[in-house]
Amino acid sequence: MDEGSELTAHGDGVSHQAARADRPLPGAASEATRAAGSGTTDAAVPRAAPWMGSPVGSRAALREVAALFLRLGCTAFGGPAAHIALMRQEVVVRRRWLADREFLDLLGATNLIPGPNSTEMAIHLGYARAGWRGLLAAGALFILPATLIVLALAWLYVRFGTTPEATWLLYGIKPVIIAVVVQALWGLGRAAITGPLPAVVGAAVIALSLRGGNEIVLLFGGGLALWLVRRVRAIARQGAGLPVVLLMPLTPMVGVSTTGGANLLTLFLTFLKIGSVLYGSGYVLLAFLRNDFVHRLGWLTDAQLLDAVAVGQVTPGPVFTTATFIGYLVAGLPGALLATVGIFLPSFVFVALTHPLVPRLRASTRLRDLLDGVNVAALGLMAAVTWQLGRDAVVDPLTAALALLAGVALLRFRANSTWLIAGGAAVGLVRHLLAG
Repeated sequence: MDEGSELTAHGDGVSHQAARADRPLPGAASEATRAAGSGTTDAAVPRAAPWMGSPVGSRAALREVAALFLRLGCTAFGGPAAHIALMRQEVVVRRRWLADREFLDLLGATNLIPGPNSTEMAIHLGYARAGWRGLLAAGALFILPATLIVLALAWLYVRFGTTPEATWLLYGIKPVIIAVVVQALWGLGRAAITGPLPAVVGAAVIALSLRGGNEIVLLFGGGLALWLVRRVRAIARQGAGLPVVLLMPLTPMVGVSTTGGANLLTLFLTFLKIGSVLYGSGYVLLAFLRNDFVHRLGWLTDAQLLDAVAVGQVTPGPVFTTATFIGYLVAGLPGALLATVGIFLPSFVFVALTHPLVPRLRASTRLRDLLDGVNVAALGLMAAVTWQLGRDAVVDPLTAALALLAGVALLRFRANSTWLIAGGAAVGLVRHLLAG
């Protein structure tokens, strides 16, 4: 699920009914199938065009995966909604590795399992493009830059008792990120909303989320609602009896007993537990961390915990690298490494287990509707979060102009989002220097 408190396509003429056609993900699809396409996608991705880059699963494809996710790990600010929007621009719009429907299915799959949403999306995309080696490379390299940055900030924090001020950086970056996310929502929404029913589900999720609804309930509720209505309709057309409701087991929120033993073992097992069971936003992560490290173990104060979460928010890459900061505070460099491995390890396992099932979900007449519902519910949650983030990001005429110019550059000129983010950071720096 979502890993932070913070989530586009122009039609190419392919009908939304065609978007529901069953076909496997890129790792299993033939070149002919790829060229044919499966549904609505960005205008910059004509279905008759050959795929860009190296053959799927080749060493060259692995190098492409490694380079992309290392760069995203260094530049992906804004939380999981923004990360996913940036990934969509890179792998759907620019590189044509996936169609929007395939991207949406992987996004839906990440929402069905616990753990950091955008990190799991990176792992899925690496797996789809370059197999097992791509799975490991995409996930590790997306996490690595943030881990190193957070580790450096943790060292400064321990040595000087504070962290560097970075509000000027985020001032210019946030409006650009909002434009990237809105572009992603537009394109993915056109692929996900295939009729009135998905539109109603998505709108309901947005409204309930803005009113404080639990995101896990909304995610699974939206998926089950769309599935159930379509099942009832299908059975009514067939004149059969009522359908049997599919029960979706959720991962139990079970703690790990770590009585006794060394602090390093307790630290690792605690973060392994959190990475294995955590659904929800950064607020949920904060609740887990506070319960374990402030109350149960007594290793942190509330002030230290809030500083750790703030560092995770202002650095690029996964917000879950908050674990790196906490691990360093508790047990130095070994603690930082064990905490990082502990919280991210379950994501690699969950994606490796579920990735081969995604094409089967899409191929199954019954489960396809559930996946469609989860997809549109996830986009609804992304839209609600984007609205909330937008109010914090666009705070004056300059940030409004940044967001507008970034949107025009993305839609009209298909600008590289990395350069737009760098430009936003530069604007923030100039403003900071002029104000100082």
